[in-house]
Amino acid sequence: MGDRELSGLRNASIGFVSQSFHLLPRLRVRENVSLPLAYHGAPGAAPARCSRRWAWPTAPTTVTASSPGVSCQRVAIARALVGEPDILLADEPTGALDPNTGAEITRLIVGLNQTERLTAVIITHDRSVVRQCARCAHISDGVLSEAAHGRPAVRTRDGPAAG
Repeated sequence: MGDRELSGLRNASIGFVSQSFHLLPRLRVRENVSLPLAYHGAPGAAPARCSRRWAWPTAPTTVTASSPGVSCQRVAIARALVGEPDILLADEPTGALDPNTGAEITRLIVGLNQTERLTAVIITHDRSVVRQCARCAHISDGVLSEAAHGRPAVRTRDGPAAG
């Protein structure tokens, strides 16, 4: 695939959430959430209709009015989900949040996996996040191993070890 085709595939199939939110402060919350739909070529009413599904009613009008943390992360998650992707990739989604807010965001993502059947990949160093996940892949020194129920498997260079 070329760059344009890969970009289209990513936009249609993958929602991205990063630790640093990557919101556009000059845009209102609804505009930030709806931004991926503009790349889909969605008709005029579709962005507002879809963004209402994922935006929280307490979200402030502009991103700059958001408190750093939970409001910005919720807007970032809403933006990642507005196009109804097949996969959600969340890179350290709780890293910039306090423990309570981090737990709330983790419950939200895990809940979407369970209720919406959304495939969610969470990249994290936080073991409390790992414990809430049904499956866990662990990478250490370039070696990938997997365990069920959020208990990371430990793998040595010589093979599997008890996890």
